[in-house]
Amino acid sequence: MTTSSPGNGNAADAASATGNAPAHAGSPVSERTAHLRAETALFMRDHVLSLVSHDLRGPLNAIHSWAYVLERKLDANDPTAQRAVGGIRSGVEQQVKLLETIVDSTRAETRTLALTRAPFSLHPLLDETLGEVRAALAVARNVEVSFDSQLSTQQMNGDGERIAAAVWLMLTFAVEASARNTAVTLSSRADASMWHTVVTLHAATAALDDPTVPHLLEAFARKQAGEPREAGRISWVLAMCKRVAEAHGGTFEQAEMRDNEPMTLTLHVPLAGA
Repeated sequence: MTTSSPGNGNAADAASATGNAPAHAGSPVSERTAHLRAETALFMRDHVLSLVSHDLRGPLNAIHSWAYVLERKLDANDPTAQRAVGGIRSGVEQQVKLLETIVDSTRAETRTLALTRAPFSLHPLLDETLGEVRAALAVARNVEVSFDSQLSTQQMNGDGERIAAAVWLMLTFAVEASARNTAVTLSSRADASMWHTVVTLHAATAALDDPTVPHLLEAFARKQAGEPREAGRISWVLAMCKRVAEAHGGTFEQAEMRDNEPMTLTLHVPLAGA
């Protein structure tokens, strides 16, 4: 097992924050970090649109069905009542059409995630990704990020860029949700068929919106991540992790965030691909 700890970094080397004015303001965000931030925002947008589409269809279908029931119960010779019921049904149909033509079509870009599969070594990819997160955010926030690896030469047949992006987001979120002078750990191992990676942090909800530290994730995303979640649902900002895992035939899990308690983000992906 190998364990690496952060090197001696300088806050000026970290990427500039979004929506705040950190001590190292003006430092350029690397091209790769900027790309990953944009990808995170894109997947979050489409995840939210998917939730909107799903959560609105149930009530709209119920309203539409009850409108038919009311229509049969009301006096057929009462034009006002019939017009009212017709208006309800027409309004529901308009809303469903909006969902289909605007919401569903907008999120089509990430609905089917294209993968470029090739064999790649897991340990170097994770080590490089961890280094990017240190340089872009962790050093400036005084959060130690360590790598607890049980990997040796294991390879995965998958999209290395997508996997790296998912791990980057897991680590970045963990740093965002950590108070100063705390630690985040990336643990990774592989068995005969699956690769397992867990990011562990000590949750601090206030850190998500602390104006005195730099941030990479959008303020809207960080605010929502600190709110209570429905059972089984992930924070919107972590949508890319879920999509990448599922596209590879794996799963992504987010534990409940409770202040001053350990929290985990977990990725399970088949080594041979789906």
